[in-house]
Amino acid sequence: MNRNLSGNLSHKVNGKWLAGILLLGIWTVPGRGVAAQTSGGSQESSAGAQKSGQMVTDSDIELLRKDLRAKKKQITAANLNLTTEQATRFWPIFDQYTAELTKINDQKYGLIKEFANSWGSITDGQAEDMTKRAIAVEEQVAQLRLKYVPIFNQVVPGRLVATFFQIDRRLQLMIDLQLMSQLPFVQSQ
Repeated sequence: MNRNLSGNLSHKVNGKWLAGILLLGIWTVPGRGVAAQTSGGSQESSAGAQKSGQMVTDSDIELLRKDLRAKKKQITAANLNLTTEQATRFWPIFDQYTAELTKINDQKYGLIKEFANSWGSITDGQAEDMTKRAIAVEEQVAQLRLKYVPIFNQVVPGRLVATFFQIDRRLQLMIDLQLMSQLPFVQSQ
């Protein structure tokens, strides 16, 4: 694997892409005046939509997600050294994998929307249910990756498969970190 992958990924992740991720994170609590308590005990209001007074629609989010998927493909292509023959076989499977991953991520974004819509009135039972469902989504993603390891291995060598999943995982962690850092802790409501 390219030993400069971290540098390449951060180089490839331009301001527009990061702004999109932040917009997605901001969308999770639009116009709600949600406050996250810091360790010092002070209150900080969430940024973004609340200040601008704009609501982000589901269609805005869908467009953003399509853009993120396109950026993910570009970053993967830039960091995965495929021959022309390998690329011809790899990309259709990548697209299939991405389509299945998108369906799983629909559940994740549904949970985030539910969290935002329930903010301020989440009960212990709801919190436990959302936690279990969030973990189940993570398990589905892991199972999907396991499912696709042998499928990708049929068209490219194992080192390329491992590299692809490293890239995939790193990108997902970056997106999740940006997204989750915008959500206040449930106990803060």
